[in-house]
Amino acid sequence: MAVPVWSVDPRTGKQREQVATEATAEEVDTAVRAAAATIPALADRAVRARLLRTAADLLEEAGPQVLEAADAETALGPGRLTGELGRTTYQLRAFADSIDEGAFLDVIIDHADASLAPPRPDLRRYKIPLGVVAVYSASNFPLAFSVPGGDTASALAAGNPVVVKAHPDHPATSELAANALRRAAVQVGLPADVVSVVHGFQAGIDLIKHPLVSAAGFTGSVRGGRALFDAAAARPAPIPFYGELGSLNPVVITEAAAEERAEQIGAGLAGSATLGVGQFCVKPGLVLAPVGEAGDRLLKSLTTAVAETGEGVLLDHRMRDAFIAGVRERAALPDVEAPVTPGEGGEHSVRAGFLTVPAARLTEDGPHELLLEECFGPVTVVARYEDDAEAAAVLSRLPGNLTATLQLSSAEASGEEGRGTELLASLTPLAGRVVVNGWPTGVAVAPAQHHGGPYPATTTTSTSVGGTAIERWLRPVVYQDAPPALLPAELRDDNPLGLPRRVDGVREA
Repeated sequence: MAVPVWSVDPRTGKQREQVATEATAEEVDTAVRAAAATIPALADRAVRARLLRTAADLLEEAGPQVLEAADAETALGPGRLTGELGRTTYQLRAFADSIDEGAFLDVIIDHADASLAPPRPDLRRYKIPLGVVAVYSASNFPLAFSVPGGDTASALAAGNPVVVKAHPDHPATSELAANALRRAAVQVGLPADVVSVVHGFQAGIDLIKHPLVSAAGFTGSVRGGRALFDAAAARPAPIPFYGELGSLNPVVITEAAAEERAEQIGAGLAGSATLGVGQFCVKPGLVLAPVGEAGDRLLKSLTTAVAETGEGVLLDHRMRDAFIAGVRERAALPDVEAPVTPGEGGEHSVRAGFLTVPAARLTEDGPHELLLEECFGPVTVVARYEDDAEAAAVLSRLPGNLTATLQLSSAEASGEEGRGTELLASLTPLAGRVVVNGWPTGVAVAPAQHHGGPYPATTTTSTSVGGTAIERWLRPVVYQDAPPALLPAELRDDNPLGLPRRVDGVREA
C-alpha cells in the first residue's frame, strides 16, 4: 500500500497537500539503475557545465513558486529563503566555472626516465567520477543543502549522477527543485535521470545499501547520520560517506575583549545564536565568558538583545518538542540559571533564551556533560570561567566542531602580545573553521571555504561548501606506459583540453 508524503505547514501543524508517495525498494532500485545508465552521458565536461548553469537559470525562473512552497513548509521567511536561493544558484554556477577550469582533475604527468634508480616508467594520473551519488537533504536549508544544493552540484560537476533522498520537512520544495534540475538536463541534451528524488525513511536506508550507489553525502543529526554511516561501512563493498552530523561551535571571549566591547559582543552573540530561530548548523552553542564586571556587562547586553527577540517557528513540531524538552532538562541542572528562559512560546512557536553555568561544572564528569551537546534551536549556554586554565579545561572536553570563534581585544588581535596567537592555536584542533572577532553563522561559498571538522561535526576531513567539495566524488587513477593513442584527452602530451597540470614536477598553468 502506497504511503502518502504530505507537505505540512509548521506554523499550524496542518497538512497542506499530498506531494508524493514513499518510494518502495523497487522504486529506489529503478531510480538508482536509471541514474547509473546516465554516467556515460555525463562524461562531457562542457555539457556538465551547461547543465549547472541552465539549472541555475531555471531555478531562478521558478523562484516565486519555489520560495512560496519553501516558506509554507519551513516558516523560514521570504527574506531568508530569497538569500538561500541566491546562494544555491551561485553554487551551481561556481561549480560550472570549476568544470571549465579543470583543476579539480589534478592532472600529473611523469615521463619515463631510464636514468633514475630505479628507472621510472611513464605515469599519468588524474581523477575520475565515483559513480552514482546518494544525497540526503538537510531540514534547515531546503535549497542550499537539499535537492539543488552543494552536494548535488559538486557531485554533478565531478561527473556523477545523483539520487536525492528528500527531507520530509519540505517535500513540495524538493519536487519543484528536482523538476528544474531535470528540465535543465533535458535542455542540454542529457537524460533527466542524472538527478532524481525519492521520499521516505525506508527509501533512505534502501538507497545507502544499493550496490550501484558509490558514495553518499548527508547533512543532519548525529543519530541519523551515524546510522547511515554505519550502514555505508557495513556494505559488502563499503562506500565513502560524507556526513555533517552536529556541532556545538564554541566561542571564547577573552577578558580583555569583554572589557573593550562587552555590549557589542553581547548583541552580536544574541544575533548569531537566534538567527533563523537558532536552526543554523554553525549556531554558537557554548560560550566561554569571563567572570567579573566586564563579563557581567556582556551578559546584560546579551539579556537585553535576546529578550527582544520575537517568538519563532521551528522547522517541524518534532523539533519543537525536542527543543522544549532539551532546554527544560538543561535548565534543571544544578547551578544552571536562565537570564532569559528559552522554551515553549505559542501553540506552534518557541521562545529564544540562554542559560548560564559556572565553567567549573563543565570540567567534571556528570550530568552537566549534557551542556556540551548541541541543542537545536534558539538557545546557547554561557559558561563563566575564572581564569585561562579553567577555560582551557572546558575546551579540552569538547568534541569536534564545524567552527570555533575567538573574541579578542584589539591588542590581542594585533599580535602585540602572545595571548591571541596561543588561543588561536588552542582552538585550531577543535574545528574546521576558526573565526576571529566575528560570528560563525554564515558560511561563504568560496574556493577557500571549509565546512567540516573533526567527528562528530563531520565523518571525514572533507568540506561540503566551497570549490574543494568536488573532491569528495572523485578517485585518482594512474596509467602506466599506456600507448599515446589509448590515453584519455586529459592525459595527452599536447594537452588538447588546455588543462592546468604538473608535468615532470613543473606546474603548467
